[in-house]
Amino acid sequence: MTMHADQVDVTSEIVETLIQEQFPQWSGRAIQPLSSTGTVHAIFRIGNDLSARFPLRPADAAEVLAVLEREARASAELAQVSRFPVPEPVALGRPGAGYPMPWSVQTWLPGTVALDADPSGSDAFAEDLAAFIASLRGAETRGRVFDGDNRGGVLTHHDDWMTQCFQESEGLLDVPRLRELWSHFRQLPRTAADVMSHSDLIPGNVLVAGDRLTGVLDTGGFGPADPALDLVGAWHLLQPGPRDVLRRTLACDDLEWERGKAWAFEQAMGLVWYYAETNPTMSSMGRRTLDRILESMD
Repeated sequence: MTMHADQVDVTSEIVETLIQEQFPQWSGRAIQPLSSTGTVHAIFRIGNDLSARFPLRPADAAEVLAVLEREARASAELAQVSRFPVPEPVALGRPGAGYPMPWSVQTWLPGTVALDADPSGSDAFAEDLAAFIASLRGAETRGRVFDGDNRGGVLTHHDDWMTQCFQESEGLLDVPRLRELWSHFRQLPRTAADVMSHSDLIPGNVLVAGDRLTGVLDTGGFGPADPALDLVGAWHLLQPGPRDVLRRTLACDDLEWERGKAWAFEQAMGLVWYYAETNPTMSSMGRRTLDRILESMD
């Protein structure tokens, strides 16, 4: 079952042809489709040290290229400041072989995603995650501010989306209680200036080994945002004890901590209903995050 009604089909045969036609220096390398909970790209491993990412939803090729170029610049910038390994951009591919959009190639990062090697009870992992977030916060914004796309700006700008989420979640979740929570969250004031942020610290984007952080994926969203945005990782990735470790390490005040909870809530609400049938792992992750948030409010 596909995750999106308009999803583009990408096969190993298509990828092999694209590699042969556009990057013959990599011809003959093994091409392996990766099983992933990711919702934006189909990912294929190319040999031992590369991966190719193909947007799943159809869009204008020029617009997709602009997005991929922006993501490549962001990933390269994040790699310069991260204290942990991250994928680095290698090349951009063109439409062809029946695939209608540009696509990207980046370095392959070995490891196990946190969905499969749960580090949620590890204080050491929480310290690592805090160190990663701190390294991004310390990067220069160079005068840039949040661009208004997706999460990371003003909470009330998401009211329409949350209304849809509540409507779609009837029968799945305790919607009246969740509506009350959003009424609280949306009123939290914004006081701090933008900092550089990963923007999507979910279990599928974090690599671990031995309950330690070993790498971070999906870095194309690196950019200026609400300092609370990367605190979504506290709720998506950590149990209460380690969550407190992360908060103390980052010295979060009450307002910043609550806004981080609000961004995690906004993200989790969308995951539960949208992927209930098509990506149960993502839907379950959203439920778990909501449960953690609700428990923290008791």
